[in-house]
Amino acid sequence: MEKALQAVLAAMGTFIVVTLLFAILILLCQRRKTKTSMLPARQNNPTRTRPVPDPNQSSLSIVDASWSSDPNLKISLAELARATDNFSPHLIVGDGSFGLVYKARLNNGTLVAVKKLSPDAFQGFREFQAEMETLSKLDHPNIVKILGYWSSGPERLLVYEFIERGNLDQWLHEPTTGPEVHVSLSDLRLPLSWETRVNIIRGVAHGLCYLHGLDKPIIHRDIKASNVLLDSEFKAHIADFGLARRIDTSKYSHVSTQFAGTMGYMPPEYVAGANVANQKVDVYSFGILMLETGSGRRPNLPVKMGEEDIGLVQWARKMKERNSEMDVVDVNISKEGLREESVKEYVRIACMCTGELQKERPEMPEVVDLLDSMPL
Repeated sequence: MEKALQAVLAAMGTFIVVTLLFAILILLCQRRKTKTSMLPARQNNPTRTRPVPDPNQSSLSIVDASWSSDPNLKISLAELARATDNFSPHLIVGDGSFGLVYKARLNNGTLVAVKKLSPDAFQGFREFQAEMETLSKLDHPNIVKILGYWSSGPERLLVYEFIERGNLDQWLHEPTTGPEVHVSLSDLRLPLSWETRVNIIRGVAHGLCYLHGLDKPIIHRDIKASNVLLDSEFKAHIADFGLARRIDTSKYSHVSTQFAGTMGYMPPEYVAGANVANQKVDVYSFGILMLETGSGRRPNLPVKMGEEDIGLVQWARKMKERNSEMDVVDVNISKEGLREESVKEYVRIACMCTGELQKERPEMPEVVDLLDSMPL
């Protein structure tokens, strides 16, 4: 019995040892197989030291690029960061389409505006570069000049000429208790006179007429008070071309699926969902700007008329029908010396520009002629 027990124990021991050896062998084989299967993945995916480029994006978009209209202007990230105090909030002078605008002074002493675009402003570098090349060629006294740009990956910085007195929206609607920190004014922001307002509107009209009259017309698509900058002489400069598009003169329209414009300034066809734009879209927005500038009323807010709240355009038409155009004039404007015939013609032109149908609206050359011949 004792020998039999020893034999059984020996057999069990041998079985356990063999089982352990077999298990170890299996583990070694599996480990080797895993390493082998991982080897091609390592070869195809080496350790990365930079983000993987989007295959749908131009290879140029991961390369630093810059351009300047003046070789003496240094357009580099280091220079623009220094000039804006590393894009400090206290140097923000505007918040336009697709980005913030900063006041900056370059090393050569040039005072400029730097716009830091949001990543979704342009889909790729080629589109961005093409737009900048187009806009940099615009040459008109009522259009802000683009001085240069800097681009790397999704980062886009535009450099504009700096316009001293801020935008028209500030002068029409912000309190007059004193200048804001971000506005370069040495005195109070007093209400603009009727004559100054008319001259501002004339400047915008001339700028739009120039854009619409190019061989390949440009529609701005976002004409509004905050996109009209005023220089030291209160001359108007159209700014912020983030939504601007060239149109095919053979079709006289631009088709876009992108939401374009600002509530209150958009024409009825946009509100109805149409995605075809032409020069008449800008004409409508310009008409709204005329009414806003003359009345001091925001276009996206209703006007109280009796017990009814109506839109700015409807209100202006009713005032015209009642021969009460003088009531359209901003209450902050002195009526002393104000010619009624000037106000009547101003309201008439604005109502023409804001026609419900595109065919009812005049072209900008006609608007310019009407405004330039208008008595003051």
